[in-house]
Amino acid sequence: MKAFRVAVLANIRTNAPVFEGMSEDQWDDLDSESTVESLCNAIREGGHEAQFLEADESIIDSIRNYQPDICFNIAESHFGDSREAQIPAILEKLQIPYTGSKVLSLALTLDKPMTKRILAWHGLPTPEFQVFERVDEALDEGSRFPLFVKPSREGTGMGISGKSVVHDERELRQQLEIILSKYKQPALVERFIKGREVTVGLVGNLIGPVAWRVPRDENARRVQAGLTFLPAMEVNLDPSMTVEGVYGNYLKTALADQLEYLCPAPLTEDQTDELNWLAAAVFRVTGCLDVSRVDFRLDVEDNLKPYILEINPLPGLMPKLSDIVIEAEADGISHTELVNMILNAALKRYGMIS
Repeated sequence: MKAFRVAVLANIRTNAPVFEGMSEDQWDDLDSESTVESLCNAIREGGHEAQFLEADESIIDSIRNYQPDICFNIAESHFGDSREAQIPAILEKLQIPYTGSKVLSLALTLDKPMTKRILAWHGLPTPEFQVFERVDEALDEGSRFPLFVKPSREGTGMGISGKSVVHDERELRQQLEIILSKYKQPALVERFIKGREVTVGLVGNLIGPVAWRVPRDENARRVQAGLTFLPAMEVNLDPSMTVEGVYGNYLKTALADQLEYLCPAPLTEDQTDELNWLAAAVFRVTGCLDVSRVDFRLDVEDNLKPYILEINPLPGLMPKLSDIVIEAEADGISHTELVNMILNAALKRYGMIS
């Protein structure tokens, strides 16, 4: 296969700006130097040239100097409601190919309420929800506790802890105050699904051209064609380490290496098929490309019915610890192979390889 010059675009945590009043978890969704180096090494092992470029204000000059054939994009960016879409917008302006989802999909999926509106419109199961801009807004009639409160536009479990589960109006208002003041964005409040948390990773692209909809005929399940599904993964949310079984920021960062990851998750074949179909449907209606991870809750009070929590089109790729990496390894796919699967999916999509 032809060798390509690949720019790895990312935001390293230690390079992030520091400002007065920033929260302690401000940059928890950014990458480490070791993760970025592992990506570069994986791409080199795939037979290509690779160079890391910090995805900050200098990116236009640095990318023009390096002149890549394609970019491997995992840039989260630093500021803005649609920050994950900023680097892809620059690359599109410069007409440079890149891995992963495009501008509109990244802007949409970072906004959890907007994503849930799309899912609900398509009839895909997601917990009932309400968005709060003020602490004193009235709770929708018919809402029932317990509810789950989180920021609208954050990743890596930021703003999520055992206190995110609220059981009455007093707890709701307290948690709204925390989220609104700390993260300076609306709070998403949704019905709390008591049960197991499972995630499904997928690599590839739907056979196109593909509309952002789920077919409404007998061929609907062909929505999966072109995608590779990784084994579903479940985190053993031990009560001694969690409150109410919440997979929050502290577990995902400080305790990530101490958790028990069940992969493949203990699911029946029918459950796995249903999760894969739903993951493909979310991938399709949000317009994702090349790679994504879809998070679910299985409702223990409703025969383990799956509810879609969110889709992450820029899943973490830290060796050994990131969810999608664990899933790939459970399927016999090494970190190097996974990275090159994502790269090859993009190269094929652009017609750069067959």
